[in-house]
Amino acid sequence: MLYLESVGIDFLSLISAHPPVVSASSADVKSTVEFVTSMGFTAPELRRICGMCPQLLASKVSDIVPVFTFLLREARVEGSDIRRVINRRPRLLASSVDRRLRPTLYFLQSIGISEVNRHTSLLSCSVEEKLIPRIEYLEKIGFSRRDAVSMVRRFPQLFCYSIKGNFEPKFDYFVVEMGRELKELKEFPQYFSFSLENRIKPRHQCCVEKGVCFPLPVMLKTNEAEFHDRLEFFCRLGTDF
Repeated sequence: MLYLESVGIDFLSLISAHPPVVSASSADVKSTVEFVTSMGFTAPELRRICGMCPQLLASKVSDIVPVFTFLLREARVEGSDIRRVINRRPRLLASSVDRRLRPTLYFLQSIGISEVNRHTSLLSCSVEEKLIPRIEYLEKIGFSRRDAVSMVRRFPQLFCYSIKGNFEPKFDYFVVEMGRELKELKEFPQYFSFSLENRIKPRHQCCVEKGVCFPLPVMLKTNEAEFHDRLEFFCRLGTDF
């Protein structure tokens, strides 16, 4: 406890988030902290990483070294990017190479995502519990397997979104309120990355009020000023995009 507090990590918050930390030996905890800092992580970064992934401090250095080796050699992460990758997804450091990282890497490669080093946050995800269910959901709402895979290959962030909290409400709005066709989602899967309440609904309602129908990218990707400028332009023109 005293050691962790000396490096700025609150012990009580740590054990409340991950109780097994309390049984870790002080020697292992110190070795883990020293190893992570030796890899170039700053004290604030270390505190943030441990806060987001307290399991790290219940791990041994012998468990962490293979993760760095895997990221550099198999996932093809550049050495200069390793800190950014870990800071973005600290859970990678507490993931088993054999049971989680490597199987997920192989799955992503098998569906055509070749540059996995650009999507390393996905490597700590379970293939069976997270990745496959997203593809199956896209099939459930009407896409072919080939189209579903094409969508996640084009926009791998789809794997990160909740089915209940993201896919379902946004798809229901897309079909019921917007009355659009599946082919638009196939071409623009980024639709699911936009806020339903703050972007999709208000912009769609503006288009309905003005009698204009924009393609999804035009409706959602433009900033607020560009969107309204285009909307006014096509209203004056008296035609859709």
